[in-house]
Amino acid sequence: MAIPNFQTIMLPLLKLLGQKKTISAREAPHLLASGFRLSDQEQKQLLPSGKQEVFWNRVGWARTFLKKAGLLETPRRGIWHITPKGEEALSQNPEKIDVKFLEQFPEFREWQKISTKNNKEEPYAEKVLFSSNVLITPEEALEATHGNLLANLKEDLLQQVKSCSPFFFESLVIDLLVSMGYGGNRKDAGQAIGRVRDGGIDGIIKEDVLGLDVVYIQAKRWEGTVGRPEIQKFSGALQGYKAKKGVFITTSDFSPDAIEFVRNIESKIVLIDGQNLVHLMIDHNLGVSVKNTYEVKQIDSDYFEEE
Repeated sequence: MAIPNFQTIMLPLLKLLGQKKTISAREAPHLLASGFRLSDQEQKQLLPSGKQEVFWNRVGWARTFLKKAGLLETPRRGIWHITPKGEEALSQNPEKIDVKFLEQFPEFREWQKISTKNNKEEPYAEKVLFSSNVLITPEEALEATHGNLLANLKEDLLQQVKSCSPFFFESLVIDLLVSMGYGGNRKDAGQAIGRVRDGGIDGIIKEDVLGLDVVYIQAKRWEGTVGRPEIQKFSGALQGYKAKKGVFITTSDFSPDAIEFVRNIESKIVLIDGQNLVHLMIDHNLGVSVKNTYEVKQIDSDYFEEE
């Protein structure tokens, strides 16, 4: 079963409160998940950021909507309690509770008005928060948009890398490995990589600042798929140097046979394809810059705790 959207959760949440009168914020998602017959895997499904479960996020927004309508209250931290208005709403035996249903309550309409006014230059609140047709939470909308922007950035960045000269690509590989903590400083890394070019090895770089071990590098700015023969050649070169660690970086991808090959050999070879390459570049701010930063804040309940 699919995870229910936050508007679908509102009626079961209010009914749960009607039965128990008071529940804890920690208990509510578990009870609701049981009612929706969600599997453990569905309950553990995370938002793209990996910082919160999707279902818990949606339960939280269902609570927010009911609270703004005056149907539940939070008498103390982490505790949800149904209000007389909430009990009266249940007595109407509604088929569902959504934005349209909540608009009968003045408190909810006032929240709509304030939220829309505060976002008059961006119709986000109207479209995302206050439409009965919208089924995702603001966090989900924000992360989906961020995901689309990131996907477009990766595509553009990979094309940019592919258009670089072989010399610049080598320099890019150096900068990336140094930014990831390999190679010591930039000067040492620059001297190490690109100096070998023998037997399938493009360069050598320190694994750590002290140079206690080294990693052998192969960098291919290719369009075609890198197959098993190329990886076998690289593996053989490692054996020739009595090395056990290598990184093969390409702007394209690897064949299934190549990937399977590195799983079954003694040497540790890490394969970095074009998608992983640009992902690492973005993670380490290489070749990209921050255009805007948006912070999502929430109430710090600990601050308002009175002794």
